[in-house]
Amino acid sequence: MRLLLVEDNERLIESATLGLERVGFTVDSFTTLGEGEAAIESVRYDTIILDLGLPDGDGLVLLSKMRLNGDSTPVLILTARDGVDDRVKGLNIGADDYLLKPFAMEELVARIRALLRRPGGALGSSLTAGNVTFDTTAREVSIDEKAINISRREMGVLEQLMRRKGRVVPKDVLEDKLYGFDEEVTSNSVEVHISRLRKRLLNAEASITIHTLRGVGYLLSEESGPEG
Repeated sequence: MRLLLVEDNERLIESATLGLERVGFTVDSFTTLGEGEAAIESVRYDTIILDLGLPDGDGLVLLSKMRLNGDSTPVLILTARDGVDDRVKGLNIGADDYLLKPFAMEELVARIRALLRRPGGALGSSLTAGNVTFDTTAREVSIDEKAINISRREMGVLEQLMRRKGRVVPKDVLEDKLYGFDEEVTSNSVEVHISRLRKRLLNAEASITIHTLRGVGYLLSEESGPEG
């Protein structure tokens, strides 16, 4: 899951990014409305965390533009403004939730997950394919009810494949979900994660297979067969 954080407090950016990445999210962070708007135009995010008091304007301006353009991406407003009028205005424009500063990291994570679990959201509480279960809330993968150790990147790959079970997932989609703007992506980064994930699944006797469709992408199926 890839999130956008638009916030001008560098210390908050650092702590929020660290906390969100620790539970499996990929985070892009920017400090101005202009940068945030440019990011939204180039990447499809799963959720946007938006501050209101930004150096070049009010975050509600960006939110209003998004909704007028038909962008329904969930938006969580992160702000120090605690007035009822401010919250009502934001919700009427199209905000999905509000979180007042200062906040606990656990609450931010819980609120984001709640937004992603809403109907039409990107997050289901549990994914299943064959004998593999992915608890998206606890960020745990188990095979035949036995937890397995898996890296954050490999978990991200598995999540995208399980969400699209039986359908081809293009390589660039995986890259978009796994890496932020500031992270280096080599030409074989995804292939490396796929290879390691296959070995983990094989060693744990998973009843799913990841197929490679050369030049197209990857497909997860429950039947056994050649990996391609």
